[in-house]
This record gives sequence, structure tokens and C-alpha cells, in this order.
Amino acid sequence: MIKYYKITILFLSGLWGSSLQAQTVQEYADSVVVSTDGAAVILHTATGKVDYHFTDGIVLDNTVAYIQELRTGYLSTADLALHPYSTDAVEDSLGKGIRINIKHMDDRHALYLLQRITLYADHPRVLMDLIAGSAKGQALETRNISPLAVLAAQQGRLSIPGSEPRILDAPFDNDDWVGVVERHWPDASGISYEFSSVYDYVSLAGVVVGSVGHDYWKTGIVYRTAAIKGQLDSLVVYGGAATPDVAGLPHAYGGQDGTHDHMPHGTMIGDVVASPPIYLSGGKDIRKTFTDFGQANARLNGSLVWKGYAPVYWNSFGVEGVLGYEKVMMPPGVAKISDYLHTLDNFNRWAHPVLSIDSYDQSIYTTELLASLSKYGRKNGQQMGFYFIPFALWTWKNTMDKTMVAGTSYSLNDVVLKDQEGKPIAYKDGDWGAFPLDPTHPATRQSIITQLQKAKAINATFLKIDFLTAGALESSIRWDPNVRTGMQAYNQGMRMLKHLVDSILGPDVFITQAISPMFPHQYAHTRFISTDVYSHLRDDQKGFPGWGSTEASLATGSHLGWVQGTLWPYTNLDVCVMQRFQKNPDLSEREIKVRLYAMMVMGSILGDGSDFRQPLAAERGKKFLNNTSLCAFFSHPRAFTSLQPADGDGFDQQMAFYLKDSALVALFNFDLKKTYEKAFYLQDLGLEKGKYILKDFITDAPLGRIDEGQERFSLSVPTGDALMVRIIKI
Repeated sequence: MIKYYKITILFLSGLWGSSLQAQTVQEYADSVVVSTDGAAVILHTATGKVDYHFTDGIVLDNTVAYIQELRTGYLSTADLALHPYSTDAVEDSLGKGIRINIKHMDDRHALYLLQRITLYADHPRVLMDLIAGSAKGQALETRNISPLAVLAAQQGRLSIPGSEPRILDAPFDNDDWVGVVERHWPDASGISYEFSSVYDYVSLAGVVVGSVGHDYWKTGIVYRTAAIKGQLDSLVVYGGAATPDVAGLPHAYGGQDGTHDHMPHGTMIGDVVASPPIYLSGGKDIRKTFTDFGQANARLNGSLVWKGYAPVYWNSFGVEGVLGYEKVMMPPGVAKISDYLHTLDNFNRWAHPVLSIDSYDQSIYTTELLASLSKYGRKNGQQMGFYFIPFALWTWKNTMDKTMVAGTSYSLNDVVLKDQEGKPIAYKDGDWGAFPLDPTHPATRQSIITQLQKAKAINATFLKIDFLTAGALESSIRWDPNVRTGMQAYNQGMRMLKHLVDSILGPDVFITQAISPMFPHQYAHTRFISTDVYSHLRDDQKGFPGWGSTEASLATGSHLGWVQGTLWPYTNLDVCVMQRFQKNPDLSEREIKVRLYAMMVMGSILGDGSDFRQPLAAERGKKFLNNTSLCAFFSHPRAFTSLQPADGDGFDQQMAFYLKDSALVALFNFDLKKTYEKAFYLQDLGLEKGKYILKDFITDAPLGRIDEGQERFSLSVPTGDALMVRIIKI
């Protein structure tokens, strides 16, 4: 039982020692202020509204929380008359802090709303949630609950300093080549999923908001810019986001950036219901704030580690394509690839390379055939990879009753997720389509076991799991009636999958997620930043698909470097190719270099999808994939810090990155008309004044010098090119 009382002035310095000397709770006539060095939460005791203030003028004023209850309707904290509060000392996996509990209630409403807001001593982060309950003990039901809402009707306001404000809008998953976009004033409105940021593009100061709970709710962040530049008059962070794809809208603006759902989000039912826990923080550098957001997710939900060298791999999809019906590779081709890779001393120097046969037809690449390839690869010091789809099944739409779920006596129609009319949902629609499997169904579990037994039979040590979003779709029916939402089912399914991997294959199996939601993250070692990347320079390049370019993938990646080392040990920017991807035109050598540098700055593992039976691909493979410096980097890849991230939707992006510990600087110029010139200050790169020599990363050729007393230097990149520079102290 929480006791509610008022505190005149309470200094918390004595609770755990000097580390909390700056944490205070102060009461005034009309408010109470809980503060740390970098953040303050102000409760207006008459209205129940809450302000969040961070350094450098970053503010959220007059925020409310609310629930949309199915029976009684909408109720916000500002609709209730009384707002008593209490405070608690907190020590959890995120550190030590103080929590203010605000119970919004009155005699006119049957519901009460309990806001819990925690500030931490070591960082200006705030964690919050909302719990709704009934004073009369009645059960509640909701699919829309928000612990943080800035609303114009409540005089809400979010404001950041700076001359070039932006809103970061993130898609729910990485499918359909939909990227992170940067929305501009004055007419930006939309919805971001799981996280967002409002920041200044010049200084990178701003605020980060996102969910740190991913076991029940899909979290939406709805925003709308205000008339004043740098202000929002609408920002709603809520549990219950479920959005369909809307044909005709641009992919990243409602077309295919949502949750791909066919029905509303499932509901939460209980005597009390709770929102997702939400992270909020503001400061001078959103790059650091995003890193803290990633670390908070890892501490609260867990994360996998990888011991030893990062894996390197060859994947057949860049050559063979889907299913393998064209028989481009087949067993003799894979054996020749294996023999070629064995000749690359540096590619083999650290981790044993993986041979990964991707998206194959089971009747062509049988278990016996894959086992023979695995045996052949072991003679060349190589490991075997395995590809499968845990939560979806590709088949003909009119054969669902006859299509059996692998390893079971259930038909697909028994296991598929269904819409409100009880009809099967198509995850990838078409006569030949992908249909989502219920992660809670025993047939799905047995299907996964069957696939993992095949992986064990071929001695696979590397798993690529694909089309995972299918398991997160909302459904009108599930095998387990206690699982009420798509995210709850998906989290349960991923936890089951990881347990089965550990049980059947062992704990030292590397797992990479392809098409998937970003969260929950803790069941894999890496995840694709983008959908398949074909390695051409730009999406508008003649002769190539209008998607899958290096520019598009890096434009998204420039905002996501923080995920490496927090959510996952590495990222995955898909494979590079030394000549061409499937039937696309040949690449230039420059495009290959740009592609490899993009993989480096993202902290990606190194994968290749080339047909090394082709002389040009083999020649380039020896130049790039056997490069000493490049292979050494990919033995322990690390994401660079973005100095100039992508901005807007154009293809003419110019981006800059640096890696402090290794004194590396990378520049990318995707503009085909303008040279990219960038000045760097030694201090910004963490370097002392002194004499340095600048060298090209791959060729080791000298590019310039930095003399004693020189504070800055400049680099220039031609159109459609990239530069990776080592800064070596003399």
C-alpha cells in the first residue's frame, strides 16, 4: 500500500552517499519538483500535468497520461481532480535514483491513474509508465494507453533549441527497404515505432524517447509539428500501435513502415492495466543519449554476447536467388566457392568462414546435400550456415488446407494467424505468398525443432532467421488464449526459439536476424540494418532496382550506430559482392570499396555473396577480401560515431563518421555533382595536438600530414565515392 504525503524539502544525499547529492525533491505552493543534475520533473499539483526539463532549454511542458478504456472511454490525468504523490528511493539495473508516484483520482470517476516517474543520479534519463485501476475493483480493458502525451488541447509543448530541428521517424521493422527518415518543419506529422528523437541537425542536441519494454505492447509515437520551428504541439507515446500497409502512400510515410497488421492491436485485461515502460532523456548530443537508450534496453531485457572473433561468411543469395530453381550454383558451384575462399589467407586468419546456403528449395538443397557441402567445407577449414523462417510458411494460397506444417500433422490453415472475420492473414500476399504462423501453437514449435534438427545434421554453427515480423502480427485467435497481443506472442516465440537453439545446437551458435522488428533484441547476435543490399551506389541508378543501394542502407544506418555494442554485439549490413548481385549489372570497383566502407562504419559482420567462379569477381576478392587491414577490422568490427548523418529523402547524401579508439575517419559522397569537403578538429576526434600522417585505409598510401600546432585538417571526396583514412601519430 502506497502512502501519499507531502514533502517540504528533502535532500537525498545521505541515502547512498555523495553520488546523489544533486537529487532533490522540493515542494512549492502549486508544484513539486524532483531534480537531478541533468533533468527535472515538475508536477503541477492542481492540474496533475507534468513538465520534463533537460539541459540547454530542452523542455516538455504540460504533459499528461491517459487510457482509452473500452467500456468507459478516454480518461487523462488532467480529467481527474486530485493528484497526491509520494517518492521512493530506487536502485535497479539502471542505477540509483528517485521515483515520484502520482495517483490521479477523484470521486466522479471509477478509474484512477498512477504515474510512476523515475530519475537516475548518473544520467539525465527518465523512466515512466502508467498504471490504470478501478476504485471499485472492476476489470479494465484497453488497447491504447499512454504514459506520455503532449497535446495542444492541454497546452502541451515540446521544444528544443537550434536552427535546424528534425524528427527521427523509425519504421517498425526493416522490411521492404523502408528506412529511418528525418522529418522537417513546418508540416511534419506521422508515427514512429518503438523510438524517436527530436533534435537539431547542426548541434545534434535534442531529446530521445522510446520503449524499454517489448513483451506485450507495440509502441507508437505519434507526432505533429507546431507552427513555431523546433516545437511540437502533439507527441503521444502509447502502447497499442497496429497499422496496416496503405497502398499508394510512400513506403516510409505510411505505405509500408508500420506494423503490417490486418486487425487492431490486442487488448490488455485486468484489475489493473499498465502501459509500456518509456525512456525519456535530453541533452547536448543525441548520439550519446541513443547509446544510453540502447544500454538501458540491454540492462532491462538482456542481450547476447559473442566470444572470440566475429564471424565472416559467404552467402548464396547474391548468386543463386530465391529457391535455387535456376540452378546457378548447385553443389559443384558451392564446392568451387569453398575452394576459392580457402585461398584467401587473411579472410581465413581469424574466424573460420561460414558457407551459408540461403532461401533454398528443400527438394533441391536437401539435408543430405547440405551435409555433404558441410563436410567438404570442413576440409577447407570452413563452417556451415543454415537458413530458415520460424514464423511463416511460403506456399500457394489455394493449397492452405493441403500444405502441412513441417514435422507435424497440422495443416497451414490450422496454424495460420487470422483476421477479425476468421480468415487467414497473408503476410506477403499473392497467389504464392507467405502466411504467418502462430508462435504459441505447438505445430510452430515442432516446425522449428524440425528445422533445427536439419541444422544439426549439417553441423551448422550460423543461423540466418528471416521474415520474423510475421510472428508479431495481431490475430483474432491463438492456440494460447492467455497471449493477447502480437508482440506478446512474438516475444514468447523468440524466447522459445533461442531455447531450442541452445538445446539442439548448443549455445555457441551465431544468430543473425534478417527481416524483423528491432525489438525485442535479446535473442540474436545481430540484425540487418536494412533489407537486402545489392551494393549499387544509389537507388536511382540506371539498370539497377530502385532499392537496396549502399546509399539507402547507410542513410538509415547513420542514425543507428548506437545499436552495435548495446542491443547486439554487431550489426549486419548484408553481404557485399565483388562483381554483381544476381542478374543486376556489374558493379564498379569504386562501388565495392564504398560498400565495404559502409559495412565498416556500421560495425557490421563481413559477408560476401559473390560468384567467385567468375574471373573478375575472383580478382577483386583477392584485392578486397584478402586485404590485411580490412580483414583485421572485421575480426572485431565496431560502429563508428556519426559526425554528419543523413538528412532528408534525397540520394545526394554526404556523410561523415569517425572511430575514436582507432583514429579512423570515413567520408561518403553519394552526390554525383558536388565534391564533398569536410573539416575535422583534432579535439572533436579525441586526438591531441601533434604531428600526424594521413593514410588511405586499404592501400596505405599517404594522403597528407597534420603539423605541430595544427588544430584541424580537411579532407575531400570526389563525387560518388568514399574515403577511409587512418590518422597515425608521428
